[in-house]
Amino acid sequence: MESSSTAPVRGCAEKPATSLLWPNGAPGAKGDTDADRPEITVRLPPAGTANGSAVVIFPGGGYGNLMMSYEGHDIAHWLNGYGVAGIVLKYRVSPYRHPVPLLDAKRALRTVRLHAAEWGLAPGRTGVMGFSAGGHLAATLATHFDAGNPRAADPVERQSCRPDFAILVYPVITMGEQTHGGSRDNLLGPDAAPAELELLSNERHVTAQTPPAFLAHSVQDSAVPVANSRLFHTALQASGVPAEFLELPTGDHGLGCGQGAEWACWQANCLAWLKARHLLTN
Repeated sequence: MESSSTAPVRGCAEKPATSLLWPNGAPGAKGDTDADRPEITVRLPPAGTANGSAVVIFPGGGYGNLMMSYEGHDIAHWLNGYGVAGIVLKYRVSPYRHPVPLLDAKRALRTVRLHAAEWGLAPGRTGVMGFSAGGHLAATLATHFDAGNPRAADPVERQSCRPDFAILVYPVITMGEQTHGGSRDNLLGPDAAPAELELLSNERHVTAQTPPAFLAHSVQDSAVPVANSRLFHTALQASGVPAEFLELPTGDHGLGCGQGAEWACWQANCLAWLKARHLLTN
């Protein structure tokens, strides 16, 4: 549901198109059901309004489910109203473990890069947005990306998977004491090795090459402590990465789940950040 603080959608967006990330079967697939087939749904903005920016969206769900509505397709529709392409990733969750969700996220970014010209996207303007556990996945991609393999037979795999920017909304960041236990267990299992916990505590892997980020989190979040966003923001600042952190004084996890004052607040501040980074203009 779009908040009253946002501008109306300008016309009708292009009909969304859904495609498999691996048409011939995803690596490591446990079966051939819908849950075993990661895919992206591409929603392009109305003709004449596109500004070349794109956001690949990772819904949350604790790495056990996916909130595809208000943290997925509704967000793509909202972004379309500002000329931004919204690409929703359906990634694999438990019983899949790391590195499968990250593999799906990397493939999604590479796919968007390969089709950038076809979809009218400008270089340097493709970011990620993640919510809750999807925020952890987005932060993982922002700190564990690669430039692609120029010798790969598959043209998708030749593309970089580094996001140009990251938007993290009430994200899980750490696998340490302040983590969300359900997300950690679904991603790594109940007996994760210390090395795995370290690898996926993303605040520990920020460098000067980590993309700029916008974070939003409530101090009242009872599921994912606000310390997660604080840790990542502090790490970004220490590495000299441009970052903005909207620390909301009210609102539980989900910030209204698509409606209400807290939801409207993070969206308005996110739009202002995108505008300041010249991502809402041609």
